[in-house]
Amino acid sequence: MATPPDAVADPTARHPLDPEPVRSSKTTTVLWLGVFAVLTGPLVGGVVPALVALQLARQARAELAAARGYLTGAGRLQVGLTLAWVGLVLAAIALVTAGVIGILNLVDPAGQDFPPTSN
Repeated sequence: MATPPDAVADPTARHPLDPEPVRSSKTTTVLWLGVFAVLTGPLVGGVVPALVALQLARQARAELAAARGYLTGAGRLQVGLTLAWVGLVLAAIALVTAGVIGILNLVDPAGQDFPPTSN
């Protein structure tokens, strides 16, 4: 005996008491911290927002998994994580560049490594 097509439950249909999916505010915060980290990374100030973004992303990822689809924002989370890592890389490049410039400024361009004589 076949069941009528209208009696088959739609697997994508939601129960009326299910909550509406909501965008996670932590993922938006991770995105903005990542943007700030990239903008301030060359000034070495991007380290703090990048590290905060990485820690907050860890929490947001756990909340997204626990929400079982009722929290959205995985795309924002991934972009924010990428931007945070880029900010850290920019800060590291700025530190290495400043170190190399500092070492080159200590080197005497004439190549003299002994005190001048007054004869």
